[in-house]
Amino acid sequence: MAGTIEALVPGGQATPGPPLGPELGPTPVDVQDVVSQINDETAAFDGMEVPVTVEYDDDGSFTIEVGVPPTAELIKDEAGFETGSGEPQKDFVADMSIEQVKKVAEQKSSDLLAYDVKNAAKEVGGTCASLGVTIEGEDARTFDDRVDAGDYDDVLDE
Repeated sequence: MAGTIEALVPGGQATPGPPLGPELGPTPVDVQDVVSQINDETAAFDGMEVPVTVEYDDDGSFTIEVGVPPTAELIKDEAGFETGSGEPQKDFVADMSIEQVKKVAEQKSSDLLAYDVKNAAKEVGGTCASLGVTIEGEDARTFDDRVDAGDYDDVLDE
């Protein structure tokens, strides 16, 4: 009966209710122990949606693997807003500094296709554009060009 359960849970705030409880209930694991461990391991992502994988065995033992929250969630947390813009090309909801973009890129680097911080920052810039977030006061849709031109080499090449 060993198996795997995958869910998105609020960081540090998982409960024995949905989405975990109904999935874990029929398994041999102690649901409260699983929830406790998930909350301990996701506390750093307080309130953000965090992907979690629980693998369990017939004897009730389990392991938990915590993923990195989606890029949009990291951007929202870093820039301090709740929802993206309904018209991201016209209505901007927040502005991020290049240092904030770099921080998100470093947090997300293990999940991105980029091979360095500069390219990871460009991927984060793409998400900013779709959320209606400007970078250094300018439209995020032009961020790639500014990075390629070397405008942020002093921060991104560190």
